[in-house]
Amino acid sequence: MPKLNGFEMLELLDNNYNIIFTTAYDQYALKAFEVNAVDYLLKPFSRERFADAVNKVIEKIENENQNNKPNYKHSDFLQSDEKLNRIVVKKGSKIVVLPIDLILYFEAQDDYVNIISSEGSFLKQNRMKYYEEHLPDSFIRIHRSYIVNLNEIKEISLLEKDSHIVILKSGEKIPVSKSGYIKLKEIIR
Repeated sequence: MPKLNGFEMLELLDNNYNIIFTTAYDQYALKAFEVNAVDYLLKPFSRERFADAVNKVIEKIENENQNNKPNYKHSDFLQSDEKLNRIVVKKGSKIVVLPIDLILYFEAQDDYVNIISSEGSFLKQNRMKYYEEHLPDSFIRIHRSYIVNLNEIKEISLLEKDSHIVILKSGEKIPVSKSGYIKLKEIIR
C-alpha cells in the first residue's frame, strides 16, 4: 500500500471486519495475529492457500456472534517499544497522513485526544498514556491534559507562584503542572 500500512488502514475502518493479511514480509505476522487477524498469507501464495483463508473467514462468521467482535484500536497495533513517526487521521471523508514533526501538541478530551498540528486539529479515540508511551523524545507530557512538541516551545513563563505556562511559537498558551515543569527543567538544561 503506497501511503498507509495495513495496520493504519485497519485503524481507520469504522466497522470491525474479519481480516486476512497478505504481505511479502513475515515480520508482521505476529502483530497481525495480535490484532485478531483470521489468517496471514505470505506472498507468493497459491489459490488453494487463499481459498483456505477465505474459508476460515466464512467459518468464523458462521460461528461468531457479531455483537462480540473486538474493537480495534491503534494501541493494539504498536509494540510497547515502537515509536510513532506519523499518525493517520480522518478529515471528513479524507484520510490524512500526519507526520509527527507537524504536530504542535496533544490535548486530552475525555476518551479522545485532540491533535493540534500545522495542518489543523484532529480528534482520535485514544488515551494520552498511549501517546506518551509511543511518541518520540521530542514530545513531553507537561500536564495531565497536554503533551507538547519540544521543538514548538518558544518560552516558559511564570504565571503566578508555582504556576507556569508554555508559550508555543504559534502563540498558544498551554498550562504546565508542577511535575511537568520539573520534567521541562531537566530536559532544557
